[in-house]
Amino acid sequence: MYKKITLLALAAPLAYTALPSTPTNFVVINLDDVGYGDFSHNGAYGYTTPHIDKMAADGVRFSHFLVGQAISGASRAGLLTGCYPNRVGFAGAPGPGSDFGIHPDEMTMGELLKQKGYKTAIFGKWHLGDAHQFLPLQNGFDEYYGLPYSNDMWLHHPQNASFKFGDLPTIEGNKVVGYNTDQTQFTTDYTDRAVNFIKTNKDKPFFLYLAHSMPHVPLAVSDKFKGKSEQGLFGDVMMEIDWSVGQVLKTLQQLGLDENTLVILTSDNGPWANYGNHAGSAAGLREAKATTFDGGNRVPCIMYWKGKTKAGTVSNKLASNIDLFPTLAEISGAALPKLKIDGVSLLPLIKGDMDANPRESFVYYYNKNDLEAVTDGMFKLVFPHKYVTYGAYAPGDDGMPGKLVTRDITTCELYDLRRDPGERYDVIAHYPLVAARLMEIADRYRNDLGDNLTLKPSKNNRQAGRTKDYK
Repeated sequence: MYKKITLLALAAPLAYTALPSTPTNFVVINLDDVGYGDFSHNGAYGYTTPHIDKMAADGVRFSHFLVGQAISGASRAGLLTGCYPNRVGFAGAPGPGSDFGIHPDEMTMGELLKQKGYKTAIFGKWHLGDAHQFLPLQNGFDEYYGLPYSNDMWLHHPQNASFKFGDLPTIEGNKVVGYNTDQTQFTTDYTDRAVNFIKTNKDKPFFLYLAHSMPHVPLAVSDKFKGKSEQGLFGDVMMEIDWSVGQVLKTLQQLGLDENTLVILTSDNGPWANYGNHAGSAAGLREAKATTFDGGNRVPCIMYWKGKTKAGTVSNKLASNIDLFPTLAEISGAALPKLKIDGVSLLPLIKGDMDANPRESFVYYYNKNDLEAVTDGMFKLVFPHKYVTYGAYAPGDDGMPGKLVTRDITTCELYDLRRDPGERYDVIAHYPLVAARLMEIADRYRNDLGDNLTLKPSKNNRQAGRTKDYK
């Protein structure tokens, strides 16, 4: 049986000294399958998100924020460990009875902050393994209520004849407290528990991870928002999510905690586009979740810290959800793990230093260890690979998926994201030196993490936890 590694006793050095002497609270709100265009300030139609829009107006909005991988489980592993998911042996979206999960030697965000005495909780979707040893209470969280994986991994899945899912468990702590829970209540239940957690721990430093199950299909909304939007059920769900964000922000304000709490709102990946009117919008970015085009990896991200974030700031610098781990470490003074991470602190950008450039590049891994693209934030070099396209057929409707097709990219392609964020026009012939420079960055990662597409073996990838090691 594995044991947790011994953590460093010394706190990570701070780049900024003007941080509060009182420990800063952290709220990370991670939505499921929300695309870049799904908030009204980014162009959503048929509904509005006033609380989220105000959060963006009062804080800093990141326009080039990428997830570690464009699929739920791997994305969440990256967020909670500060690593590219393949570095920690994570890929895909583990389903019921998965034989792998978060390795106990990996430090999660909860464990990071518990070093400094934080109370920690997750309400919502976990997706880092459903076996006992992989659940939140064994990995840095004091409280947990929610789903161990995606809300469609149940017997009512529209394609269950192929997947053969069973009953969907709802877990509190380490115990299953129900099966096939009424999903119309999830957003409200998670929100109520989040608000109560803040109130209970108002005099202690806390970390709240609010990981909503929505708007992942199957969509479900409470009666208080049913039929309220002009975009059907999807719009209703987004309005309820906006209400939830508003409840959290209002609670912080009422308790006088908003000046001492960093609130981060983002999504695990882009929209699931082949679900049509039950899916969101990538705002013109190419493709959607489960691809390494930016419709899959680029997601909204807003950070609000009253008195610290400059109202109305937009950062166009490259950033990722794997950067949140070291950002919280720097702010809290918590010690980083001994094991290597890939994230960089975004604190300079949060505090308004728009000349800072903490992340100079990002590599798009997918599947188990396929390096499919690399970017410096302005240009993106895409490598030959197979991908699933959402645009070959009409999308699905009313909760049913559309048909997908696999296509091949057979040669390297270069996109100028400054002029072509939709990745439609290959300009590799015009910028051969840029392509060569990006290839050098990719080769450095191949030498570190490997690349199955070029048959480059990994040197420094670690293993996920395995259920067999606990028998």
